[in-house]
Amino acid sequence: MDYRRRPINNQFEEEEPRVTDRRRVRLDGDGQATAAAPAEEVNLKPSYVEELEARNKAAEQKLFEVQSRFDQLRTELQRETDQTRQRLNKAADERAERQKLDFIASLLPVLDNLQRAIDAVEKGSSSEALLAGLEQTKSSFESALTSVGAEPIPAVGQMFDPELHDAVDMLPVEQALDGRVTKEYARGFRVGDRLLRPARVQVGRAI
Repeated sequence: MDYRRRPINNQFEEEEPRVTDRRRVRLDGDGQATAAAPAEEVNLKPSYVEELEARNKAAEQKLFEVQSRFDQLRTELQRETDQTRQRLNKAADERAERQKLDFIASLLPVLDNLQRAIDAVEKGSSSEALLAGLEQTKSSFESALTSVGAEPIPAVGQMFDPELHDAVDMLPVEQALDGRVTKEYARGFRVGDRLLRPARVQVGRAI
C-alpha cells in the first residue's frame, strides 16, 4: 500500500491507501461478477510415497486372497475329515457286527451237540455214548473260544499267580509243592494280555 500526502490549505492530508485486488473474476450470464473456480489441487506426494502406497495396497489384497484360500482349504479339509471319520466308524461297526455273527455261528455246533446228548439220554443210550457226546460238545465250545482269540490260563502244576489265579482253598503239601496250584475248579481265560476271568484254583501250602 502506498501512503502519500497532498497539500490542502497549507496542510497535508493523507491519501487513502490504494489496494490492488489480484483475484480473478468472471461474469456470469447475467453480467454478475463471480469468483473464479480454484485451480486443481496439485499432488504434492513424492513418487516413492505413491509407489509405497501402491505396494501396500497390493500386499493387503494378496493377504486377503491368501486368507480366503486358507479358509476354503480348511473348510474342505474339515469336510473330508468328517467323511473319513464316518467311513471308519461305519467300517468298525460292520467289522464288529461281522465278528459277532461269526462267533454266534461258531457256537451253533455246541448247541447241536448238546441236543444230541439230550436225545441220547431220552433214548436210553449207554453212558459211554453220552460221555462221547459231552466230550464232543466241550471240544466244539473250546474251538469257538479259540476262534475269537480266547486262550485258557495254565493252572494245575503252575506257581500260584494272583494276577491269573483265584485261590479258593489251600491244601497241605510237602515243601516241593508249596505255592503251586494243586487243583482247578474253573478254567480261566484271557484274550492276548487282557484277562477275561482268573482260574479258580486250589493252592498247596507246605506244612
